[in-house]
Amino acid sequence: MRFSKWHALGNAYLVVEDDDLTPERARELCDPEAGIGSDGVLEVIAVDGTHAELRVWNPDGSTAELSGNGARIAARWLAERAGTQEVSLRVGTRDVAARLLDGEQVRLEVGPVEVGELETLEVGAGLVEVTPVSVGNPHAVVRAEPERDLLLRLGPELETHERFPGRTNVQLVRVDGAQDLTVRVWERGVGETHASGTSAVAAAAAAVANRWAESPVTVHMPGGDLLVELDAENRAALTGPVAYVYSGELGA
Repeated sequence: MRFSKWHALGNAYLVVEDDDLTPERARELCDPEAGIGSDGVLEVIAVDGTHAELRVWNPDGSTAELSGNGARIAARWLAERAGTQEVSLRVGTRDVAARLLDGEQVRLEVGPVEVGELETLEVGAGLVEVTPVSVGNPHAVVRAEPERDLLLRLGPELETHERFPGRTNVQLVRVDGAQDLTVRVWERGVGETHASGTSAVAAAAAAVANRWAESPVTVHMPGGDLLVELDAENRAALTGPVAYVYSGELGA
């Protein structure tokens, strides 16, 4: 099986084409000992010129409705293959457009974001205030100091909380200014991750809705920065770098 490896702010994905993956195979590919090692697999199901259909696999063998970094990686892969600057992708039930900008920057038109009201949940022995957000996939945004120890405790508890029957991504958010957030991410099916595109969108959308910040928002994560822009209809655009790592071939 031929593959290419890419990363977006350290969030690494493998791109494979028409491979008819299984959960077991996806887990193996993501395992750095049994396979290649990555934060997920982007299975390109079909390509038609500048349009491709994409399935996103998590390291635990589950699939995600959307990945902002994964979609931007797939967009650059497709744009370079097609020799163009603009492409479109079908990811789950969502159609997204992307454009290559200067350098390694890729802008993804993520589409509508739904932000719920603040909720107070019982988590462990305490109460946590959460803003639920949907970017096609679920998120639980918590305004709290983004300390790693806190993330490692709250992340798995919120991911599997009964409030989120399909599990959820979790973000700890610190407001640094009117247009700046610092965020740590616990990704559903992955765990702690250096960066996440849809998590950046969710954190920014929650911050704007709760009047913690205003668009455009620069989201600072351990892996680097992403720019999130939200329009009057709460449709998001996500911009950040995508880097090619290497290509190879793996036996069956």
